[in-house]
Amino acid sequence: MTVPKHIVSAATIVLNDKGEILLIKGPRRGWEMPGGQVEVGESLREAAIRETKEETGIDVEIQKFCGIFQNVSGSICNTLFLAIPIDGKPTTSTESLEVGFFPIKDALEMVTWKNFRQRIEYCLNANLHPFFEEF
Repeated sequence: MTVPKHIVSAATIVLNDKGEILLIKGPRRGWEMPGGQVEVGESLREAAIRETKEETGIDVEIQKFCGIFQNVSGSICNTLFLAIPIDGKPTTSTESLEVGFFPIKDALEMVTWKNFRQRIEYCLNANLHPFFEEF
C-alpha cells in the first residue's frame, strides 16, 4: 500500500463593512479568494489568516468555518472560512497581480476558474454550513 499524500488548503471569504468581498487576481487562475496550502505544524485557521495577509496585505479575523471542497482525484482538501478585515490595506504580492474589495455581484462575475464561484456562493449562504462537496 502506498502512503497517501494529500494537499490541504485554507481560504477566506473576507467581507468588509460595506458588504464587499476581497479578491485577488492570480497569474494562473484569474480572480479568486485568497488562500493556499497549510504548512506543517499550522492550523487551518492560522493558514487562512497567513495566506490572506501574504496575498492581499489584509489582516483578518476568522468569523466562521464554512465547509470543505474535496478534489478526490487530486487528493486536495480545500477548507473555507468567513472572515472580516481588521487591519492593512489591499497590496499585491508575488502571488497576486491585483487585489481589491468588490461588490458581491461583481465579484461573482469576475471569478471564473472551475468551481471557485460556487465556493464563494456556498460560504455566503449560511443555510449550507457546514458543507462538504466532493468533485
